[in-house]
Amino acid sequence: MFDSHATVDWYRSQFASLERTLNGEAASALHGMRRSALERFADLGFPTTRDEEWRFTNVEPVARTTFILPGADSVRRVTQTDIAPHLLAGAHGPRMVFVNGFWVPSLSSIEGLPAGVRVESLAAVARHREADLLPHLGRIAPADTNGFTALQTAFFRDGVFLTVPEGVAMEEPVHLLFLSTEEPMPFATFPRNLIIAGERSRVAVVESHIGLGSGLYMTNMVTEVLVGVGAVVEHDKLQNESSRAFHVGSTFIRQGERSQVTSNAISLGGRLVRNNVTVVFSAEFAESTLNGLSLGTDEQLIDNHTTIDHAAPNCSSHEVYKSILDGKSRGVFNGKIFVRKDAQKTDARQTNRTLLLSDDATIDTKPQLEIFADDVKCTHGATVGQLDEDQVFYLRARGIDEVAARDILTFAFAGDVVEKIHVETLRDQLHALLQQRLGQGRIRALRP
Repeated sequence: MFDSHATVDWYRSQFASLERTLNGEAASALHGMRRSALERFADLGFPTTRDEEWRFTNVEPVARTTFILPGADSVRRVTQTDIAPHLLAGAHGPRMVFVNGFWVPSLSSIEGLPAGVRVESLAAVARHREADLLPHLGRIAPADTNGFTALQTAFFRDGVFLTVPEGVAMEEPVHLLFLSTEEPMPFATFPRNLIIAGERSRVAVVESHIGLGSGLYMTNMVTEVLVGVGAVVEHDKLQNESSRAFHVGSTFIRQGERSQVTSNAISLGGRLVRNNVTVVFSAEFAESTLNGLSLGTDEQLIDNHTTIDHAAPNCSSHEVYKSILDGKSRGVFNGKIFVRKDAQKTDARQTNRTLLLSDDATIDTKPQLEIFADDVKCTHGATVGQLDEDQVFYLRARGIDEVAARDILTFAFAGDVVEKIHVETLRDQLHALLQQRLGQGRIRALRP
């Protein structure tokens, strides 16, 4: 067992180191938010398996690791050549690149934005226009959600502040690329994104978290999305961290009247991964679509928790989360749909499907509906199974060998989610990554 008091003391010491780098910013309102969040973390600590929301996910390996805050010197070692495989090939939209939590202007490209659109470093805005952040930052994602969110709010430094004004439709996706390098000491980064889509605006955001090498580190990130009346937003998150990394990511979305949101969460890498997606309907006639795909191998643990809060009437939500688990990997899915008392005419549908490629792979799935209104349409379901041997036989009877046949069926299972991503360049990238990961899993399975 880890010493929770020692853990809190360690993060207090790291916080003191952070404060010494802030100069005048230590007196800012945002830093006051950080201090309050640190105290909240001291009260909450890291969650344990005694907490209902975390009972299938033991984060003790995270809690007992002494992560340091990375230095800016590591940024200089990353080049355009290093990031090239992780870019959206053929895309010409804005790109913000972060290395170990630090924005790197020389690797980024934010030219040619539509009038009024801002894609900025959160740290730079905090230094020069703090008032632009205060009405929203930390309002959509409360710091007391759990210990990880509190810790993230205490230590966030940089990330992206994206604002799309009323009526503006962005034709190209905005790519947020967060890279982590292999360092001598375990380190932690705390990226924070704030996305504000104005009334009747349209934007697609691709958020990529990539590990360069096989380093031991933690990414603890929060993305807050405020969607205005009639706005259309797609948020695509690709997590492909180091095989030794820990990733805890939380996306909080608040939707306005008649808005449309699509959230696609793809998890490929990491040793222990937790994805939280929370959607709140704050006004009528809004619609959300949540899709997720996890591919686990070896002893990975990938935990997906989603919450859709129907707090307003006449809203609809559609959710499909899939997992492909091989080796001794474990998956967790917990999907909650709340329908509040006044949220009549709600239409909510949720599906969780898991494909087990190994007898040693496991999944814990828990779809939940909590309905307090009368006039609603709500369904949920979960299925767990292996490849259909009849389908394998069908393909083999047509001259396809067994390995290829199984790969085709597995890829088709995953492709159902990938094809729902509207950003074509990301779809192409994912097809290549999935084929690579399926091949790696097959090679590992053949080892004695």
